[in-house]
This record gives sequence, structure tokens and C-alpha cells, in this order.
Amino acid sequence: MTAGNPSRRAEFLAAFGSLERAAAAPIEEWDRFSLLRFSGGNDIFAPARPGPGGNRNAWVAGQLAAARALGAEIVPLDDPRYPAWLRTLPDPPAVLHILGAPETLAHPAVAVVGARVATPYGLGVGKALGRDLVAAGYAVVSGGARGIDSAAHRGALDAGGVTIAVMGSGLDVPYPKENGKLFEQIAVSGAVVSEFPFGTGPQARFFPFRNRIIAGLAHGVVVVEGARESGSLITARLAADFGREVFAVPGPITSPLSDGPHELIQAGAKLVRRLGDILEELPFSPQRPEPQGLLGDSGGGSGANGGADINNDAVPGGAAILAALDAHGGSTADELSAALGLAPGELLGSLLELELMGRIQQWPGGRFVRKV
Repeated sequence: MTAGNPSRRAEFLAAFGSLERAAAAPIEEWDRFSLLRFSGGNDIFAPARPGPGGNRNAWVAGQLAAARALGAEIVPLDDPRYPAWLRTLPDPPAVLHILGAPETLAHPAVAVVGARVATPYGLGVGKALGRDLVAAGYAVVSGGARGIDSAAHRGALDAGGVTIAVMGSGLDVPYPKENGKLFEQIAVSGAVVSEFPFGTGPQARFFPFRNRIIAGLAHGVVVVEGARESGSLITARLAADFGREVFAVPGPITSPLSDGPHELIQAGAKLVRRLGDILEELPFSPQRPEPQGLLGDSGGGSGANGGADINNDAVPGGAAILAALDAHGGSTADELSAALGLAPGELLGSLLELELMGRIQQWPGGRFVRKV
């Protein structure tokens, strides 16, 4: 009944029905159902064999107290608030620990995952996907990690939408630590979720189980940057196994972080050039039009929700950049930075957005020109 064995946890729930009944059950009942199988310090319901005279149920009672102290909910598999979409997995979590509103887990969702150490290109795409997906009516699911995950969560929050972070540790042990504030913000309008008990620290072996929840909560998974053997590809493969749609954002062929998405595309994942490439494959039809922005269509799109007009004001410095660019000879990023007084990091992000919006293009030698 360890953290690495979801089927044993399902047996536990089947035996008692709820954590409260388990906490009240006599030791003989635990033994009768053969539930006290120990394997170390990170078992889900009984992390350490009690000493002589110890109370085997005290640990479960402690979990309930920890949930109350944090303001979290413990939602077992048979709770009506448990997300039906997640229940279809072959090994659904027997228990979800939720900080925020459990009802948000039922919201139609798309997962956005990718590299922890990402490029400015990947971070820009991840944030834009988060922003545009919530504007199109979806919740954004990710793993709360550094890099692409954090960018997607922040994009969703900036747009005032719902985002869900799935953790590979207990809710009271946020990982990475620097995202503690981000998790608090997510819980206000969305949810932070874990199947791991309170007090559980992150371990590498936990993250594949975290990844299956990310895939299970979503109608589709979008991979933005990742090495060939990255956790993002594990999430994508799980999504395919669960019958979810898999999408991948292409990148430069010279970047190792493009290897993962390109491998997925070769294997049949849908290439993402614009938001409509995602929306047209999903069963849920948003009520709102496809948003403007980085991944919106630049007009004449063929997607089910395509055709958004371009708004240069949505790009920091966008109008000034377009005015400064010559449609023939072009300018380099350094030349534009000097001419406009923009910081290189901010400028490169804006150039990326304008390029993906179809307003500019990059020529060999790193020169940017306006598209005419």
C-alpha cells in the first residue's frame, strides 16, 4: 500500500469506504484486509510500523488533522466531487488531497507541460498557451514545476482563468519551494492537487504518478520543449494510453529541447502552430471566441475557432517594433534594442510573439523584417 502502488490504495478505499471509517476501524480490520504492508518511509496510509502499543490508526487521524490545518479537502474515489474524467484511468488515485475548490477538477481542461530549464521561446509559448486556453474556456493543468509548467500556470492566472497544479509531494511540502506563492495564487481560483499524504517530500519515483494525474485530468496534453527522455514525454505517452489527445510545439532543430516534441510529432502527435490546432481536436466546444495573442490565428485560419484579429498592443513594445522594422533590409535584435531602448530579454519575447502572430519574420543572419 505504498505511494508507488495506486492499486493497493484502491483496495484500501474499497475496504473502508473513507478515511474517517478507516481511522475508526479496529486493528483487526486492518489486518483482515491485509492492508498493513510496509515498504519504507513513504507509504500512503501507514508510513511506519508503530512500535509496541502503538496505534496504527493514529497516522490516518493525523492526516485528517493536517488537512484541516491547511484548509485542504480529502476527496476519496467514491466522493461525488471526485473528477469523473480521472476516474476512467486504469489506476485512478484512491484519494485526492485538494487545496482550493474540488469542483474545478471537473472543468474541461488542457495540460501544458515541458522543460524545467526552458528557453525564452518555450517560456513565451507556455505562458501564451496558458493565457489563450483559459480565454477559450479551458482550465490549464500542469505540474507546478519550474520552466514551462510555471509559465503556463502564470499565463492562465494573468488571464483570470482556472489553472490546476498537480504536485509530486504532499500539499504541505511545496516543490519547488520558490513556487509556494504561485501555488497559493492557483488555489484561490483553481486547485492544487496531490495524491501523496501530508508531510511527504518530493522523490523522483513519485513524479510518474503525478504525471498520470496531469494526463488524466485533461482532454489533451501539449508538450512545449523537452529532451527525448523527459518527464513531459512520459505525460504525453500516458495521455495517449488514456485516449487523450497529444499535441507538440515544434522548435529549432538545433536545440536539444526540441527533440522531445519533434519525436512526438513523428509518432503522430499533432503539431501546434496556433491555438486552433488544439481546439479543433477537442470534444469540448468553448462558448467564447478564440482569443487574440501569441497563438491566435492571424486571419483566415482553418480551425474551428480561428480568425482572431491581431492586436499589436497586446505585445509589449509591439507597435514601436513594427514601426522601426524595415520591410526589406530588416534589423537585428541588437539594432532594435539600441534604437528603441528596450531590454534584450523583453525585446526577444516581443519579437517571438510578433513572429508567431505572423507580423514579422526572421531572415538568415538574425535579421527581422515586417511581413508585407
